[in-house]
Amino acid sequence: MSEFSFNSEADLRAFGVICAQCIGAGQVLFLEGDLGAGKTTLAKGLLQGWGYDGIVTSPTFTLVETYSFSKFDVHHFDLYRMESAQELEMIGARDLFNAQDICLLEWPVKAEGYLPEPDVLFSLEHQAAGRKITVTGKNGTQLLECMQQKNI
Repeated sequence: MSEFSFNSEADLRAFGVICAQCIGAGQVLFLEGDLGAGKTTLAKGLLQGWGYDGIVTSPTFTLVETYSFSKFDVHHFDLYRMESAQELEMIGARDLFNAQDICLLEWPVKAEGYLPEPDVLFSLEHQAAGRKITVTGKNGTQLLECMQQKNI
C-alpha cells in the first residue's frame, strides 16, 4: 500500500498519466471515493497516458464508455446510478472483463459480488488541500515497482 497526495486537479491527472505507463491489457482497476474525490480526473489522466486526447466524461447514464487503442480497449464504467448488478449483465459487461482489454470502474461497490477482484484499487479521499490516493490491490505493488523502475 502506498499513499500519494495532490494539491491540484492537474497533479492528480498527471499521476494518472504516469500510472498508465505501467498498466496493460487484462487489468481491472477500481476507483473508489466520495463524490468529487477525483475518480473521473484520475480516469482522464489514465486515458491520456494510454494516448487518448479527446474529451472524457464519466459515463454516469450509459454505464460504460469504450475507448479503443492499438493494443487494447479501455472500458470506463461509472456505476453510481446503477440500481442492481443485473444492469451490467443486461449490457453484456461480463464479456468486457477479458485478457485483451482494461476495465476502469468508478463506484465498483455498486456491483459487489459481480465484479472480479481488482488488479489495482485507487482509493481517493478529500484532504484539506487537495486529494489523497491510496494504491492497493493484487497488482498494486507491481504498479508501484514499475513506476520506480521507470523513475516516474
